[in-house]
Amino acid sequence: MSSRTIEHLVIGGGPAGSMAAIRLAEAGRPVMLIERERTDHHKVCGEFLSQEAVAYLRRVRVSPADLGAVPVRRVRLSAGRRSAEATLPFPALSLSRRVLDAALLERVADLGCEIIRGVSVDRLCAEGSRWTAQCSDGQAMSAQTVFLASGKHDLHGWSRGNGVQNDMVGFKLHWRLSAAQTQELRECMELFLFRGGYGGLALVEEEIANLCLVVRREELRRMGGWQETLTAAVRENWRLQRLLEGAEGLWPRPLAISPIPYGYLAAQACGLWRVGDQAAVVPSFTGDGISIALHSGRLAAQMCLSGESADAYLQALRTQLNGSVALATRISRAMVSSAGRSFGVMTASLLPGAMRWIAAATRIPATALQFDGPV
Repeated sequence: MSSRTIEHLVIGGGPAGSMAAIRLAEAGRPVMLIERERTDHHKVCGEFLSQEAVAYLRRVRVSPADLGAVPVRRVRLSAGRRSAEATLPFPALSLSRRVLDAALLERVADLGCEIIRGVSVDRLCAEGSRWTAQCSDGQAMSAQTVFLASGKHDLHGWSRGNGVQNDMVGFKLHWRLSAAQTQELRECMELFLFRGGYGGLALVEEEIANLCLVVRREELRRMGGWQETLTAAVRENWRLQRLLEGAEGLWPRPLAISPIPYGYLAAQACGLWRVGDQAAVVPSFTGDGISIALHSGRLAAQMCLSGESADAYLQALRTQLNGSVALATRISRAMVSSAGRSFGVMTASLLPGAMRWIAAATRIPATALQFDGPV
């Protein structure tokens, strides 16, 4: 078995891992990034870029607009035959994760980081002041620091544990809509509620529509599977029915992920720098997942460079995110209940500012954003 000694190891090539690698490389540190997928690929994600995410991306010279991202200016919430609409309190974009992740990894490579693709880390253990990672290709990596950025997929022996809302299953599928449906969806994020779940529909690059939904595992089981759940959701929600009628699903089956520990905030580091969904999982409806991924990757790398500990980093992140994640999780739990569906849309209809307030209140606090380092 071959063995290599490195300074910084990043496990995972999504937004969090790439951002951590970029910040370390900006400071002149040697970095190796391991991504288990061999090629660019789609992931279960709402593909929403808030203003915080866009600012982080531009800071590292990744331009979402140049990649084909489309503007999102409004949010429309619907349940049954009721709907309410509001203008977002911040500018936003929508871009597929396949395109975004590829652009970030290209930036990582441009900065001189070594990227190994198509290899997974099978085992990670601390040995004194260093870490040893056993990889699927037979190599062993000895690293001074490890940034765990494996997203919603836990590394064996390093599971995250439960969140507050743990019974949700996520699905994602891209669609080709008619010209009229595409025009109706333009610049809008459709949030729809249905029995046991909720989801979002928005355009990404090349006028493809991204449908991402979460449903309670119990409801999924009761319905009999993905197709039956989607059929029931379309039948129940008139907006979803209107926008998907006659639409073409672009994949033979959706991507799926389970479980999703909404409300999770990592508490103990044990010397490991957890970033992205390994550090915090915010409910999908907020559209803040990519922002948190980028923010946590940047914050972890910066605190590591400053000589602070992984525990100090997690404490800082928890302090920054606790309020918004807790609020979002309470709302998410309400949204999957029958009373919450009716009350939510009725409140949004009567109080148009409610959706804008929720959108603003579930963001990373402005005072926490990390824009230090070279432009």
